[in-house]
Amino acid sequence: MALRQIRVDSDPVLRKEARKVDKITPRIDMLIDDMFETMYQAHGIGLAAPQVGVLRRVIIVDIDKKPLVFVNPKVVWQEGKEYSIEGCLSLPGKTGEVERPLKIKLEYTNRKGNKTMIEAEGLLARVICHEIDHLNGVLFTDRIVDLEE
Repeated sequence: MALRQIRVDSDPVLRKEARKVDKITPRIDMLIDDMFETMYQAHGIGLAAPQVGVLRRVIIVDIDKKPLVFVNPKVVWQEGKEYSIEGCLSLPGKTGEVERPLKIKLEYTNRKGNKTMIEAEGLLARVICHEIDHLNGVLFTDRIVDLEE
């Protein structure tokens, strides 16, 4: 495993759309391991591959020591909405209130290459949606209702 540089602010890679992962290869496996190491070092709870300069549709989340990997994630259902303060490892020092779905159903490929589905709500749903935005070149500051600096 290796630490990767977290891309920040005006790095153009953060505004690009990530490409689909066709197969879980050793290279993708290494990317996932590196992403976890990088996220933990930065004290984050979620990270998307574009944040470390890789335009692939891979996100990781770890809330309460439950590491999750989502490859090619797609929200197929959502319900409700809630507002909460978000921050981002790519935008250090910035926070703002963002509207997100309260509950989601997510289709994705797991680390073993199997297609699966998960339902998430609350903080987990928020973090997943935040990281999926990174895969589409969207930053939380594009969605803020109220920016706090």
